[in-house]
Amino acid sequence: MIQDDDIDRRGAARYPIVGVIGASRIDEEAHALAYDVGRLIAERDAVLVCGGLGGVMEAACQGAYEHDGITIGILPSDDTYEANPYVQVPVATGFGIGRNIVIARTADVLIAVGGSYGTLSEIALALNLGKRVVHLGSWDLDQAGAVDPDLYVEAQTPEEAVERALEFQPRAE
Repeated sequence: MIQDDDIDRRGAARYPIVGVIGASRIDEEAHALAYDVGRLIAERDAVLVCGGLGGVMEAACQGAYEHDGITIGILPSDDTYEANPYVQVPVATGFGIGRNIVIARTADVLIAVGGSYGTLSEIALALNLGKRVVHLGSWDLDQAGAVDPDLYVEAQTPEEAVERALEFQPRAE
């Protein structure tokens, strides 16, 4: 539900944009977690943005799509038809892994579900941009140096991940 403080400076409704990042090859448990994250994002009237391909991205998009959410896929290629079937707005970049910066910049906040090196790069980009990343079984950054504990926070469940992500949602000015 859009509230008065969700109206941007142009007077238009501004939905929170939640980036969902994670591995392209996942097991059933990760699929269930990502699906629930997507579902909960949709139920909270937020927009889901991701890399638009398979694995965590597809499961999260499916959860959002099947619960009337909005899904955006920032694709590494220049072919919008490579998007998973649950992406409603495919964005063809032709940037390869460089598209990770587009995802990090577009999202107001990110949720990392598991993940590999691509996920780690998105986490690093988001943290460098001062964006919050909620991790659900993702990278342990204890050895990474001074990571802001207000920006990189852990969650144990999809519900907690979405709640922690949206509790610090920036509002339009």
